[in-house]
Amino acid sequence: MNHPFSRRDVLHGLGATLALPWLESWSATGAVAATKKLTSPPLRTAFFFFPNGVVPEHWTPKGDAGKGWEMTPMLKSLTPHRDDFQLVEGLWHKETDGRNGHWPKVPAWLSGGFVERGSGGDIDTGGTSTDQLLAREIGHRTILPSIELGIDPPRTGIDNVGGGFPRIVGSYISWRDPHTPVPKEIDPQLAFDRLFRTGGRYPGVPGRKSTPEEQQQSLQQDTRSVLDLVLDDARQLDKKLSGSDQVKLDEYLESVRAVERRVEASASPRDRWINEEKQFSMERPADADSLTHPEKVKLMLDILVLSFWTDTTRIGTMMLGDAQSSQVFDFIPGVRNKSYHGLSHHRNEKEMKAEYEKIGTWHVEQFAYVLEKMKNLDEGGSSLLDNSQLLFGSSLKDGNRHDPHDLPLVLAGRGAGSLMPGRRVRAPKDTPMCNLLVSMMNRMGVEPKTFGDSTGPMAGLA
Repeated sequence: MNHPFSRRDVLHGLGATLALPWLESWSATGAVAATKKLTSPPLRTAFFFFPNGVVPEHWTPKGDAGKGWEMTPMLKSLTPHRDDFQLVEGLWHKETDGRNGHWPKVPAWLSGGFVERGSGGDIDTGGTSTDQLLAREIGHRTILPSIELGIDPPRTGIDNVGGGFPRIVGSYISWRDPHTPVPKEIDPQLAFDRLFRTGGRYPGVPGRKSTPEEQQQSLQQDTRSVLDLVLDDARQLDKKLSGSDQVKLDEYLESVRAVERRVEASASPRDRWINEEKQFSMERPADADSLTHPEKVKLMLDILVLSFWTDTTRIGTMMLGDAQSSQVFDFIPGVRNKSYHGLSHHRNEKEMKAEYEKIGTWHVEQFAYVLEKMKNLDEGGSSLLDNSQLLFGSSLKDGNRHDPHDLPLVLAGRGAGSLMPGRRVRAPKDTPMCNLLVSMMNRMGVEPKTFGDSTGPMAGLA
């Protein structure tokens, strides 16, 4: 196939996650081929993680499973969306039991893996995260295989007080493999640019598509790809390395070649969903340094929703904080200048416990904001929320006791007709959370042979 741009032109951008710009498929003559439009909306999947657990008695309703339960104080903001989500109970990750309170539970949240202690140079989380398994299998269908967003920068060093775990493992929920985290974008402006620079729309002008000439000019602005630079440097370095180092370098270059192969694959035709209505657009965010924490969170949530609305990706993650988030939430009435993690260890002291609960409640309110926005985005008779499955939750139940049992989880959306929201689903005690994750993967058309400690897809969701 003859392309109008060279490989060097195509491989013009390398982000933190090795995500490359998508170009519509080319014909043999170099003309841009028409993209086939899907006849019905695709299913999207997103995972929203919040740290430090909850106040159990103000999260878990009293009464029986099913529809007859009262909304608890922490879940009150979800009341308008009661028919749009399922409260899922009884799940856990057995590989996190009896270990450090925070660090190893975070990467296990989407993988169920056993996280090893280590010096930081030998990371092993025991598994690949659900979102990245999905991206690996179906990510080629969209502009971006997946999008990873967050708030906190990654941590470094070893938490010797907390059991000798590298803090880096608690900085990510997305893992390409047991040893490789997928860096999350924590700057709303850069996250926005990642969507629109690669997505064929014109940054800063909602609804305006860039012309083919503008897209070509954008490509040609970067005359030499980062991948080319890496490969050239590697060829020079390879002559000076020992045998063992050459093996390591070869492994790295193979990962680079895998990216190149994905770029080549992106030149093939694909089916895309195109929302014609201009119901949701946003301006390019301001510089991150000028944003408050609530503003930054809202922008990141908007960007994730926009990535689904434009079919830029169908797989996303959002970390509202890392394993031991020390964010100060003094913008919430009644919360003083104390770190979130510090307040989670309230020792049942009334004032500290109340402040801790207010922060957890605020995080639920952010998820309610997402549901409201997605619910109001029409996709030809159904909503963006109807055509999604969104998992919101934490890797701890009781943050004060580091309890990993009965994790706080909300599964929202109708899964393009495959889920039955509006209920409280209570699984048998200590059911693997991996069963739920397998069910979500199955709904996306991905069926892993094994996954964590899963015993099979979770029943009772539809």
